[in-house]
Amino acid sequence: MKLNRTASWFLAAFGVWSWVVWVTFAKNLFKDASGLAFDGGKPTAYLWIHLTLAIVSFILGTVIGAIGLRGIRAHRRAA
Repeated sequence: MKLNRTASWFLAAFGVWSWVVWVTFAKNLFKDASGLAFDGGKPTAYLWIHLTLAIVSFILGTVIGAIGLRGIRAHRRAA
């Protein structure tokens, strides 16, 4: 399958965006003072669920971004 240049750049940008958003979210999750993430210093289900979401999003963002970068490189080699 060949990706066009626009799709390749979109996928690469999505990968970067995913990392920026979820890294920020994970940092804020661990700094949470509202009691949602930690209850008396112990992690809650809220923390584990959202940490799992962040990790899955990191993985998907990395894979999607890598596909985009491969498409960009392929277009540069062909030009």
